[in-house]
Amino acid sequence: MVTPARVAERLGGVRYGSHPVESLQDLRLAVEKGLSVETLYRITDNLARNEVEAARIRHAIVPRTTLRRRTLLTPEEGERTARLARLMVLAEEVWDDRELAREFLLSPQPQLGGETPIALALTELGAREVEELLLRLEYALPA
Repeated sequence: MVTPARVAERLGGVRYGSHPVESLQDLRLAVEKGLSVETLYRITDNLARNEVEAARIRHAIVPRTTLRRRTLLTPEEGERTARLARLMVLAEEVWDDRELAREFLLSPQPQLGGETPIALALTELGAREVEELLLRLEYALPA
């Protein structure tokens, strides 16, 4: 089950204040406060197959020159980063295998109009499309 605690764990153990994230509210407040840039690196390094791919994903969230000057993500950048983590957790649940989940997220999917789930995940509506597909796959529903 995709829980805020599992998303926070995937983000590298994000905390809200002095305690671990346990609720959606904790996660929202941590994102609003500003996730560290290291969080973005951690999620993209875990997701991508190589450094070039990781950099491409990172720079789709935060431009390269901006990223070099920052220590914290803006709330919008943090939301995109948390969205990637949420999709990673869900994909890993569907396949019960990190490598198969990664391959799904990084490969063009015919059910998504040939787009990669990661590219769609940069927007909330795109992420919802990906989640819907993952849930259909999980429960063997027709596409």
